[in-house]
Amino acid sequence: MIAKPGVRWHYLDVANSSLLLVEDEARLAESLRRGLREEGFAVDWAASAEAAALQLERGEYGLIVLDLRLPGKDGLEFLRELRAQGNPVPVLVLTARGAVEERVAGLDSGADDYLVKPFAFAELLARIRALARRRLPPASLLKVGNLEFDTIRRKAWRGGRELALSPKETILLELLMRNAGQVVTRAMIAEVAWGAAFNEFTNLIEVFVNRLRQKIDHVGTDSLIITVRGAGYLLRRS
Repeated sequence: MIAKPGVRWHYLDVANSSLLLVEDEARLAESLRRGLREEGFAVDWAASAEAAALQLERGEYGLIVLDLRLPGKDGLEFLRELRAQGNPVPVLVLTARGAVEERVAGLDSGADDYLVKPFAFAELLARIRALARRRLPPASLLKVGNLEFDTIRRKAWRGGRELALSPKETILLELLMRNAGQVVTRAMIAEVAWGAAFNEFTNLIEVFVNRLRQKIDHVGTDSLIITVRGAGYLLRRS
């Protein structure tokens, strides 16, 4: 059985950017994870339906990208169980099964969208964003003082002035804002922005933090982002 989602523990505790990829092809999964992370999504990977069920026990996701040909339990069976328990999480089926009757079976089983392999990454991304727009609640604005971040449109403002942020800077800002007043460790930043394999001891994190500082801080004001030596970084609440 698939347990009902509990409280999401992921560092990016945000429905629209938290995504579960269920795909048994490791090379494809890693490519998709890398691409989606570059676009601002926090991506967890499960190689089977059973592994995906364990991930869902740990917390909620804003979207599931689901392959159907999985080892052990079939993706359709997993999807039917998910819907039978009343879990409304949007599911995008990503599979090589492209026959009309197979697409109908996927949609009738509870899929919100259906994309056949091979596919263009740009189309996958567009479909994910469309599902996010359709399902997300309107309360999507994070605020820390006069710093604002729209989690759906992926845009940020300071004092009403829009900030021109790169995808990595956007991920970093959201992570800091969701943990405002608390230390965000280098390991947390490395996992969310670059993946668990990233070497957190390089100076790349410092480079991106400094770039973000330059973009959100006004001249003559104290920086909102504080370096906590030996621990990580902290976003001041005011």
